[in-house]
Order: sequence, then C-alpha cells, then structure tokens
Amino acid sequence: MPVLNSLDALIEALKRLPGVGQKSAQRMAYHLLQHDRLAMPRLADALTAAGENIKHCERCHTFSEAPICGVCADVERDARLLCVVETPADQAALERTASYRGYYFVLLGRLSPLDGIGTRQIGAAELLARAAEESVEEVILATSFTAEGEATAHVLAEALKARGIKSTRLARGVPVGSELEYVDLGTIAHALTDRR
Repeated sequence: MPVLNSLDALIEALKRLPGVGQKSAQRMAYHLLQHDRLAMPRLADALTAAGENIKHCERCHTFSEAPICGVCADVERDARLLCVVETPADQAALERTASYRGYYFVLLGRLSPLDGIGTRQIGAAELLARAAEESVEEVILATSFTAEGEATAHVLAEALKARGIKSTRLARGVPVGSELEYVDLGTIAHALTDRR
C-alpha cells in the first residue's frame, strides 16, 4: 500500500466522520490549510483530550468525564422515570427540550441482526436490571422510528412487560408548524392511529 502524504492522510481521516465523503473531506482539509491553520492544533488537541478523557457513565452509558454523569448525579431528577435512547446524541436532544426531568439509559445502538447486533451488544440486560430498581415506575422507549428502532423498542417492551415493568413509547405524528398536505402519508397514518 502506498504511503499517504500529509494532505491525503488528513483527507482520509476526515472521511471517517459520518456523512463526509471525498469531496467534503477535501473541502475541509483545504479550508483548514488555506484559511484556518491556527484551528488545526486546537482541533488536534480537542480530539486527543476527548479520546483520553471521555468515557461512558457507569450508570446510564452516556458520555462523561466522571464515572457518573451530571444527569445521573442530579438528585433533583424524577427517579420514577427512565428514558431509553439509542445514543448520547439522542439524550442530548431530549435534554435540550427541557421537558423531561427523569433519568436515562443509553443503549449505544439498536438491534440489527444482519450486522450482528443483538440484545447483548446494546446492553439489554443492564437496562432490565436498571429498570427493576424500586424507584422506577415507567420506562419510556425513545428509540428512533426506523425499522431497527421499532424492533428494538418492541423487544425491550416485551422484556419489560414479562418482568411486570410498565413501558411507554414516544408518540409520533405531524410536526409542529407543518401543513398537512406536505406531510408524508406514513406520518399522517401514525398520527391518526396515535391520536389523543
């Protein structure tokens, strides 16, 4: 295999980011080299520090520099509620709404049998143990509405039900501010079915 020069190595490294192809990686690399060389060491330092310091919370599995994240350490949160999400990014999105004050459990993925990702890989056993704690009254399944997310929610709901633990699923429907004629038919159908 040929040895990459520094520019090619930078482009190859940038292509590892999600949604970044060859052209986007080239654009980023050229921008940094031509317009913002001062950002390059800061970016490298931030990547190194994040790689060394950020781990997973021992309780919920989100990203944290401490063994227990700030959310899990917050005793003011509602211990009766446990929200299950696929990724730390999903947890951050829910937190930005400022409408949920319970705790979380981050699966770090979703079921995908074709990729060899089963219940063990997403931490289902740890979730069931966490949900069985005395204080938990409801587990909110906030997985995505993709086929894998739906399958994950279904499998977890069945496992929780078998243990006598109440679970609910995020509602879905027409986005706020949208006009009905422009909403896809699947979303309209789910909104009708899940109406309240």
